[in-house]
Amino acid sequence: MLINFTKMQGIGNDFVVIDAINQKVALSREQIRHIAHRHYGVGCDQLLLVENSSWADAEFRYRIFNADGGEVEQCGNGARCFARFVVDAGMTESTVIPVETKSGLITLQLEEDDRVTVDMGEPDFNPTSLPFDAKGASDYHDLVVNDEKYAIGAVSIGNPHAVLLVDSLREAPVKTLGPAIESHPRFPQRVNVGFMEIEDRRNIRVRVYERGAGETLACGTGACAAVAVGIRNHLLDTRVQVELRGGDLTIYWPGPGSHLMMTGPAETVFIGQIEL
Repeated sequence: MLINFTKMQGIGNDFVVIDAINQKVALSREQIRHIAHRHYGVGCDQLLLVENSSWADAEFRYRIFNADGGEVEQCGNGARCFARFVVDAGMTESTVIPVETKSGLITLQLEEDDRVTVDMGEPDFNPTSLPFDAKGASDYHDLVVNDEKYAIGAVSIGNPHAVLLVDSLREAPVKTLGPAIESHPRFPQRVNVGFMEIEDRRNIRVRVYERGAGETLACGTGACAAVAVGIRNHLLDTRVQVELRGGDLTIYWPGPGSHLMMTGPAETVFIGQIEL
């Protein structure tokens, strides 16, 4: 099976995007793992499929697979690349694109500066939305990991996130604490783990250990989750610049009852074919 693909990146978070409308595509979990492998395949954090949607109010269906082959609900950096891809490929003339995802309908908007804004919906702090084993929504939850207690913010941005506030991002134990929280039994479907350092009310730094991918250069939903937790706890203003290892995102959230908006770049790296 010969597949055409496009390699894309959004602030260092990289993707293999495949048009599954104009070519026949049926990928197994093992084939996805092969494509994502950085030595034996193309290499990516996630693989994105562009499909037709059966929803009347959506132009496309957007599916996301982590490097381990598992399908997930949402990816903010991927959503921006998805929008750039369907426009550049001539698959739509729209600048506002409603898209079906596993977590619901999202709206992608191409800005005049070539950045893309994604309407991520309203952050959901109800533990059942992640899911997370907790009694109810709370500003912070105590989580015991390796006999140490940590305070985490738990929120769904279409996919599950645990957010920890740290004094120094450079010294944060991302590579050890990240996987321990990701697979914690109180998160039965695992969780993305964000580490947030607050510079001031309008600027933060974030590192994310992503479920099924490990630490990546950037995570759009992780940036959104960190801002949502910070605003919920009155630590941040409604518009925040988020510095990730791969680049910056702008997040705007007026607060509960409102949708959260994420704006950032998306770029094509190269176009190719792979034989599976």
